[in-house]
Amino acid sequence: MQGCAVWLIGAITVAASLARAQMMFPVQPAKPDPATLFLNQCGICHSVRQGDGPRQGPNLFGVVGRRAGSLPAFKYSTGFAGADWVWDAPRLEVWLTNPQAVIKGSVMTYRQADPSVRQTIIDWLKEQH
Repeated sequence: MQGCAVWLIGAITVAASLARAQMMFPVQPAKPDPATLFLNQCGICHSVRQGDGPRQGPNLFGVVGRRAGSLPAFKYSTGFAGADWVWDAPRLEVWLTNPQAVIKGSVMTYRQADPSVRQTIIDWLKEQH
């Protein structure tokens, strides 16, 4: 019985040491590639394939440089009627942070609080032409 107790104490000590070591040196999750990030964050509502029709949101192929609310195949919320600007990186940054602050009444509910995730999505969208 005493040998069992010693073994148990030893096992607990080893487990605690391993747990502490893991806390001191956390394993960083692999960063997804930008296309996968877009698919996971935005792909349910948006496509970026040229020629695809709209989904819940407009197709984002070529969005950088496009006039806001101008994709003919998509019915935009009424706030886009007064959007007299072109999508660029700074505008997308604000948009992805809080769409309703950019277009009152926007139906886009996605918000991304992490600036690095927003930047990865924006940089990837710039390449989709």
